[in-house]
Amino acid sequence: MIRRVKNRFATLALVLVLIARFTGADTVPVRYTEGIVHGWLTLSTLDGKRVADGDSLQTTKGDRVTNKVVFHFGDGSLHEETTTFTQRGRFRLVSYRLVQKGPSFPRPVDVALDRASGRCVVRATDKDGKEKSYDEVLKLPPDLGNGMVAMLLKNVRGDAARLEVPMVLATPKPRLVKLVIGPAGEETFRVGGASHKAVRYKIHIDLGGVVAILAELAGKQPPDTTLWMERGEAPAFVKSEGPMAIDAAPWRIELVGPQFGGK
Repeated sequence: MIRRVKNRFATLALVLVLIARFTGADTVPVRYTEGIVHGWLTLSTLDGKRVADGDSLQTTKGDRVTNKVVFHFGDGSLHEETTTFTQRGRFRLVSYRLVQKGPSFPRPVDVALDRASGRCVVRATDKDGKEKSYDEVLKLPPDLGNGMVAMLLKNVRGDAARLEVPMVLATPKPRLVKLVIGPAGEETFRVGGASHKAVRYKIHIDLGGVVAILAELAGKQPPDTTLWMERGEAPAFVKSEGPMAIDAAPWRIELVGPQFGGK
């Protein structure tokens, strides 16, 4: 009798684990609403060589917010990422578009994603210069985080130990992966004469299951990204370091202010 009860509890526990694993997670609650923003960015190598200048533009229309990040490279390359989402109590992605082209990107790509329908359209050029296209429908969870990682980190509690965010990655075939994000210490930075503290987050792409094991064995596991977030009365992005494309070298993204009177 006792053995039967234990077996039933074991079966129930297994069912609950499976439900938790396959049911889409809830989206991140809105603690700080997004609005109209225009910020200036710089993109550089990890040794400080500036390679691109960028803009972060955010607009609102009704209950929808659109964020566009554009980098123009010195060699003529372009990175343009457009994310539209709603923030009615919780953040929810509506659509996502990523365009990367030019000599700075080993594999030019154009990705269009509609979360409600699950449709993912990818046009890419492989390492041999052959063009490939995919038009697929994926079962996408409500907490999909394409183009929203920094914003979601602003809204999680400062004492959160770990955040898992689903994301569609073009490899170039579109596939659903998971970002595993966790704090990795604090660092002090200065703005003028004032010092501030930033939490350093590690962002790891979990390809999932056997694919992840094979990727590591083949040396194809995407490297981690590091992102610094100032967590105060008004949390803010400070900088990030990591690759922006498959097979690309890591770059550093930082905020930059306008200059007057110089050449």
